[in-house]
Amino acid sequence: MTAAHTQGMLPAGTFKKRTIVITGGGTGLGYSMGRYLLELGANLVICGRRAEVVDKAAQALTDETGGNVLAEQCDVRKPEEVEKLLTAARRQFGTVHGLVNNAAGNFICPTERLSYNAFNSVVDIVLKGSFNCTLCFGKQWIADRTPGAVLNISTTYAWTGSGYVVPSAVAKAGVLIMTRSLASEWGKYGIRLNAIAPGPFPTEGAWSRLMPPQLADSFDVAKRIPLQRHGEHQELANLAAYLLSDYAAYITGDVVTIDGGEWLRGAGEFNGLEAVSGEMWDMLQSAMKPKK
Repeated sequence: MTAAHTQGMLPAGTFKKRTIVITGGGTGLGYSMGRYLLELGANLVICGRRAEVVDKAAQALTDETGGNVLAEQCDVRKPEEVEKLLTAARRQFGTVHGLVNNAAGNFICPTERLSYNAFNSVVDIVLKGSFNCTLCFGKQWIADRTPGAVLNISTTYAWTGSGYVVPSAVAKAGVLIMTRSLASEWGKYGIRLNAIAPGPFPTEGAWSRLMPPQLADSFDVAKRIPLQRHGEHQELANLAAYLLSDYAAYITGDVVTIDGGEWLRGAGEFNGLEAVSGEMWDMLQSAMKPKK
C-alpha cells in the first residue's frame, strides 16, 4: 500500500485557470513543486539562470503531466530580468496568481575562509532576488487589484542561525522577515505571503554539495531527526500547493516547518561541522570546486 504522505492531497482542478511562477524551477524541489501544481491544473512558469536547464525541465514536465509550461531564462538578481519574466508570463497566460521564491545558492564553508564576493553571491540571489521578484509581482497585483500569493522557501536556521552557512542564514532570515512584514503591509490588497522551512529533502544538486559523502556519518538522519528519515518531495509539494491555494485563504505571514523535528533536536543544521579539521576542509573544498 502506498504511503499517504507520498501522494497528492488536494482535489483535482485546485489550480485550474491559475498561473504560478517558480524561480529556480528547473531542478530539485522547484521542479517537484511545479510538477504537482501542473497535476492540479495550474499553468506553470519556471525560470533559472541557465536557459538550457529550464528548457529541458519544461519539456520533461510537459511530457509527465500534459500541462502548460513556460520556461524563461532569468537571473533574479537583476530587476530588469525579473520584469521581463513577469511580462512573458502575462503574455503567455494572462494574470499571474502565485509566486514561489525558490531560487537559492548555498555552500558550506568556515566563515573566515569566505571572500566578500562569496557572501554577496548568496545574499544577492536569496535575499535580493526574492525581494526583486516579490516587489515586481506585488506592484502588478496592486495595480490590477488582483489577489496574489507569495511562497518563500526559507530554512529552519533562519531563526536559529547556523555556523558554516552564514551567508545563507543571513539571507534566509531576511526573507523570513520580508514575508512577515509584507504580509502585514499588503494584506489590505488581498496579497498573502507565507514561507516554508524545509529540513533535509535530498536533491541531486544542492544536497550533494551541502552533504558530501565524507560527511555522511556526521549527518545520520537516525541520529539527527526524530522521525528518522528524510523528507519526500511530495510532502513539500503538498504543503506548498496548500499555502498557495484558496484553501489557505486565512493564512498569511506564517512560516511552516517541515523537517521531521530536526531543528528541535539540534538548532543550527550545520553546527556539527565543528568536528571537521582544517585539513579535511581543504580536501572537501577542493573536491567541491566546479570542474573546468
